[in-house]
Amino acid sequence: MKNALITGINGQDGSFLAELLLEKGYNVYGILRRKSVVDYGNVEHIKDKINFIYADMTDVVSLINAMKISQADEVYNLAAQSFVATSWEQPILTANIDALGVTNILEAIRFVNPKCRFYQASTSEMFGKVQAIPQDENTPFYPRSPYGVAKLYGHWITKNYRESFGLFTCSGILFNHEGERRGKEFVTRKITDTVARIKLGVADVLELGNLDAKRDWGHSKDYVKAMWLMLQQDEPDDYVVATGETRTVREFVKIAFEKVGIKIEFSGEGVDEVGKDESGRVLVKVNPKFFRPAEVELLIGSPAKAEEKLGWKREISFDEMVERMIEKDLYLVGREIALAGKKN
Repeated sequence: MKNALITGINGQDGSFLAELLLEKGYNVYGILRRKSVVDYGNVEHIKDKINFIYADMTDVVSLINAMKISQADEVYNLAAQSFVATSWEQPILTANIDALGVTNILEAIRFVNPKCRFYQASTSEMFGKVQAIPQDENTPFYPRSPYGVAKLYGHWITKNYRESFGLFTCSGILFNHEGERRGKEFVTRKITDTVARIKLGVADVLELGNLDAKRDWGHSKDYVKAMWLMLQQDEPDDYVVATGETRTVREFVKIAFEKVGIKIEFSGEGVDEVGKDESGRVLVKVNPKFFRPAEVELLIGSPAKAEEKLGWKREISFDEMVERMIEKDLYLVGREIALAGKKN
């Protein structure tokens, strides 16, 4: 049995990856930050199957201890300050976790077990102001946020430890991947949660920023398979993981409303654009406070290398992904309404 250590295990990707590794017979260890109240997040349902270790990406001593306890054969670094908007508000914190934190875990591996295989969660946000369409492993980077810049450091330090110390380190340049476990801080989950609330009569309008932003969206459950496949290869390398399809935020909104039986038509331009249902009721508005200081307009990745060398392929379509998210939020909001009714 292999031992795997996952940082960020209670997030969306961490939980799907933990499930995958448990199915494959791994001993799974997960890093948690110590808090006054333990938060298992998305792994609450499998917490009894996971060995938890308290550590922090900004504390190399705790990471060395985690490596010693877990005796990890594989480390998956999914921990990050992962909200682009927050990275503008807390750029130093973002750098400490998303950039220097990667160096800390690599040093822990080098110190405890240099034969351990390492996966780094890189991101399409590193492409930022895109220099080629579609983006692949050879496309130049041009990050447009403190998050993208910090992740780019993490990406390059991972490559440097591979080339300088001979470590088996891989970076997965993952394009946007969502799912029913996505946090509400992300625009996709904000959309499906609000659409569910509008459908159930507890919200009136969905407010968003740039409706023209284009993203390559897949499902997290598919993407964690690519992470695992990278660490099973004979040689370490970096891979783009994407669908090769791009859609606007506006398209995501329209499909989300369609899933609850509401047809939306958009009219107007810029900050005056609105989305109305068939009765003329305004359900979607543009709010300038949600604009980024520097916008990433278009992301679309080429998964050709991952498909050819890893044998990876997407199984969950965009339509099914949105449907899964909507169904989960209808359930969660419905339960919330029912509980509030009981209290009253």
